[in-house]
Amino acid sequence: MGLFTWSEKSPAVLQGGGVIGPDERLPWAQTGLMGVQHVIAMFGSTVLAPILMGFDPNLAVLMSGIGTLIFFLITGGKVPSYLGSSFAFIGVVLAATGYSGQGANANIGVALGGIIACGAVYALVGLLVQAIGTRWIEQLMPPVVTGSVVAIIGLNLAAVPIKNMAANNFEAWMQAMTFTCVALVAVFTRGMLQRLLILVGLIVASLFYALFTNGLGWGKPVDLSGVAAAPWIGLPSLHTPVFNANSMLLIVPVVIILVAENLGHIKAVTAMTGKNLDRYMGRAFIGDGIATMVSGAAGGTGVTTYAENIGVMAATRIYSTAIFLVAALLALLLGFSPKFGALIQAIPLPVMGGVSIVVFGLIAVAGARIWVDNRVNFADTRNLIVAAITLILGTGEFTLKFGDFALGGIGTATFGAIGLHWLLSRGR
Repeated sequence: MGLFTWSEKSPAVLQGGGVIGPDERLPWAQTGLMGVQHVIAMFGSTVLAPILMGFDPNLAVLMSGIGTLIFFLITGGKVPSYLGSSFAFIGVVLAATGYSGQGANANIGVALGGIIACGAVYALVGLLVQAIGTRWIEQLMPPVVTGSVVAIIGLNLAAVPIKNMAANNFEAWMQAMTFTCVALVAVFTRGMLQRLLILVGLIVASLFYALFTNGLGWGKPVDLSGVAAAPWIGLPSLHTPVFNANSMLLIVPVVIILVAENLGHIKAVTAMTGKNLDRYMGRAFIGDGIATMVSGAAGGTGVTTYAENIGVMAATRIYSTAIFLVAALLALLLGFSPKFGALIQAIPLPVMGGVSIVVFGLIAVAGARIWVDNRVNFADTRNLIVAAITLILGTGEFTLKFGDFALGGIGTATFGAIGLHWLLSRGR
């Protein structure tokens, strides 16, 4: 497969429930629709993360597109992945900047310097992997560990839609209606419609929500005034990095989580496709590291391979890297369109919450699939203990503090899984 060539598969393959591999693609029309679905899947988190840190969400979307293109080029178009805003940076950025949670982050510069430094270390890890291989990482993170880390990424996010995206009983019912719509599309449709389950389910649920609220007055109505007022084209806000030693020391350790996420992503895609992508691991780390540096240099968030997109791939069984090229170009264009950002933010929060429940659940199941495909033996007490403790640490948001540095749920679960496995393997 060349960098910009994929073997084209007939849509009939989908009708038969076939898999579209990384080096294959559907006709460009269907590939474009799948690209839209991946953009929508990543959009909620890619916009939410910068808002929580006081960054410009439109710039985050723009940099996610640029970052994905960088990743695509460095991996030679071999690894299906989208790079979006990483939640792993939120805690350390808040600690480094003292951000209050309202408006723009006045100390964004020192956070950007730390993000760039983290990306540089990440790229160096990639160069090390390129030079000596992945064996040392695999010894630290065997399937029982990577499966646990992937699973807790989904489980750790579970509280976001359930606790924060439904303010009352009506909105909780709207979430249930949404994930039911997605489930019905997934099970009872066929072909391309089935593969677009997230996008189609979201549209159907939004129409039902508008009927119940705008039509029957049962809840908060859909408000499109922001969409009408937003300009079609606009430049996002750029910022200059400030390299502060304390902030860099606070933010750089996030690289461990990024490595774990990327490793888990590649292992999950390998498990789902049956194609070993380990030889691209070093390039994937380098691509993600450079993309993080470029994003930080412009004023954007650190980026990472997106678990949301793993969930979409798991549901659709389409792993074509062509989809992510389309998604990246689309995000690049949309980053310059405040109107699109306003349209996405006009999607009812309970509807987005219902979709998130599906996507985050699929991420958790992708972690379990790593265990199954690698025949992890849970009769081995070591594996049982590592997985059990990791899942609870990540799901319960277990946090450890080291001075000003706080290691939250995904971080403690990741380090806990690696450390426990190493400790319990001594003497074997």
